[in-house]
Amino acid sequence: MSIRVLPSNLVNQIAAGEVVERPASVVKELVENAIDAGATNVEVRLVDGGKTLIAISDNGKGMSASDLEMAVERHATSKLPDDNLFNINFLGFRGEALPSIASVARLSIVSRSKNADDAWKIEVNGGDKSAVVPAAHGVGTRIEVRDLFYATPARLKFLKTAATETSQCVEILQRIALANPQIGFYLYDGDKKKIALPPCNGDLFEARLERVAAVLGREFSENSFRVSAEREDVQISGYVSLPTLNKANSLSQFLFVNNRPVRDKLLLGALRGAYQDVLASGRYPLCALFIDVAPKYVDVNVHPAKAEVRFFDGALVRGLLVGAIRNGLNLHANKTSNVLSLEELVGDKIPDFAEPIAENMSLQEGVVPNRIYNPQSFAYGSARTYKQSALPDLERKFSVRVENVEDVVERSDVGPLGLAKAQFHDTYIISQNEDSIIITDQHAAHERIVMEKLKAGLSEGRVASQILLIPEIVDLPDAEKNRILAAAVELEKLGLVLEEFGTTAVIVRETPALLGEVDVKKLVKDVAEQMAEWGRGFELTEKLHLVCATIACHGSVRAGRRLNIEEMNRLLRDMEKTPYSGQCNHGRPTYVELKIKDIAKLFDRNQ
Repeated sequence: MSIRVLPSNLVNQIAAGEVVERPASVVKELVENAIDAGATNVEVRLVDGGKTLIAISDNGKGMSASDLEMAVERHATSKLPDDNLFNINFLGFRGEALPSIASVARLSIVSRSKNADDAWKIEVNGGDKSAVVPAAHGVGTRIEVRDLFYATPARLKFLKTAATETSQCVEILQRIALANPQIGFYLYDGDKKKIALPPCNGDLFEARLERVAAVLGREFSENSFRVSAEREDVQISGYVSLPTLNKANSLSQFLFVNNRPVRDKLLLGALRGAYQDVLASGRYPLCALFIDVAPKYVDVNVHPAKAEVRFFDGALVRGLLVGAIRNGLNLHANKTSNVLSLEELVGDKIPDFAEPIAENMSLQEGVVPNRIYNPQSFAYGSARTYKQSALPDLERKFSVRVENVEDVVERSDVGPLGLAKAQFHDTYIISQNEDSIIITDQHAAHERIVMEKLKAGLSEGRVASQILLIPEIVDLPDAEKNRILAAAVELEKLGLVLEEFGTTAVIVRETPALLGEVDVKKLVKDVAEQMAEWGRGFELTEKLHLVCATIACHGSVRAGRRLNIEEMNRLLRDMEKTPYSGQCNHGRPTYVELKIKDIAKLFDRNQ
């Protein structure tokens, strides 16, 4: 259908707003137009971060002379053939991008449709439109935006440095590229290539995985899992990271609704809820999630930037998203992110502990001389002499060392975490299985085990408690005292029984039996402080698992506690039976696995 001016009643339905905020906004709008035009390759070139020049070329269907003239008119579009805002099947539909850009910059468009013999060109400078003239160009469209905001200098001074604006353009193009793996995307900043993502082959899931690995990196592809769920008119698919692979910000969370990049509060909240028990506050998982909804059940006409959407049934979408991620986490509950690579171990540099010996220096007692073969040195008739540093006293580095323990393969009860061999520094358990060496953080591991036992007891109605022989009195500030007493009924379900004692304290009569001996004062104060962070709107019944996490931390085996071999193996076996044992309650890994083949590479051994 040809481009046309929308009816006035429909124009009034479309919320006008600010479209062009910075160069990245221009890139987003123009690249989305290229996708809507059926392009399979899109190239973006920037000069001065896009402030001086933004040039976007595509191999889409192009435009005729009449369409080109109409394209720069306000609210003119070919993407609403039936004038129905509830049946939007394109990324763009407002008809605002080109005229908005042209009103604040120097816009030039050259386009040629597939069956046309000639290309056509139009220029618009600060809103002044030139006539359409013939030009030379291949099939597709090239749009140049020069001197952005030259017509509105006040806007120009609010732009950041060229490097910052370039990074914003890179981020927005990566988001669009994730949703369109069948299209090639390229971005150049001057002569520097910032993005080179050729079209991906294979079916949709294979193409998405390939594109996700290219954008988010190999670390994400190796430490993520696929999610897929469908209910009624909603489909969810994509990839999310293991809890132990997380970041301090949400910039690596890519969410799409009908292939449209969004930053929706409902979806972001659902993502946080799905990781509630396995990720620390202030840490964010990585993800690339695609939500497909029938157009009539989602409103994308919320904001001119089209970054927010409104679902007809938000509860359905939220529940489906949380359930899909939770199911994936359950399937990978005992897996930790394999972020320790050979390259990170050696850092591409093996430290040289050898030091040259001066010619007149006598050998120290106990130091073994070692002459390193160096062809260049012999070519010049001399060789350098080195001394080798003495090895540390390994005997004193052990907390517990196990001698003459039977091989793993001979033990029928040994699982993936292998058989304990030693404890180092009263903190880390060293175990061995058939093809790996495993290092386990005893506190983090036991913290998860206690947490899951508390949750299991809670689901049965009440956690078993132990009566204190001498009740503990805990002084609290008035606000924290009132807050924790208001939640006394819910805390009792967790085995923590307390009541008011005087005007400034509470008395603790029972604690969870799982904890054994515990610092009661510190436990109560930590729970009270955590409840203060949740605020007045907090419903404790909805956050009991967070209380479980705090209590579990106090009841876990501490770093610095010496374990015997039976205790170490018991801890490893419990980990193998415990959900989410790959990470502690705060999202940190509980163990790291080193494959023998990777260790062999460190010593140049062939296996």
